[in-house]
Amino acid sequence: MANIIKLESKDILAINLKFYRYLSHLSQEKFAEALETSLIYENQLEKGKRNPSLEMLDRIAISISKLLGTDITSSELITYDKNKIISSKRIDEKKVIKV
Repeated sequence: MANIIKLESKDILAINLKFYRYLSHLSQEKFAEALETSLIYENQLEKGKRNPSLEMLDRIAISISKLLGTDITSSELITYDKNKIISSKRIDEKKVIKV
């Protein structure tokens, strides 16, 4: 039987934020500025250590949508997609895991 990993919403959000930051080609600091959050808050979100409010999740989705010129919903931010996993720890390494 295969091992099933259960991810919490905050873990899925972390994966998705890293992916969207990767797409934007921004440092964590510049990405935080674009999301109108602090670097500390953005870092905690990307590490899965914070749970944003629903209002904040909506704000983040709107900010990412504007940044990337596409529609991103708050529900997409907490929906798991195995193709959005970034394997590198540094944004300049830019490797995407294909599963």
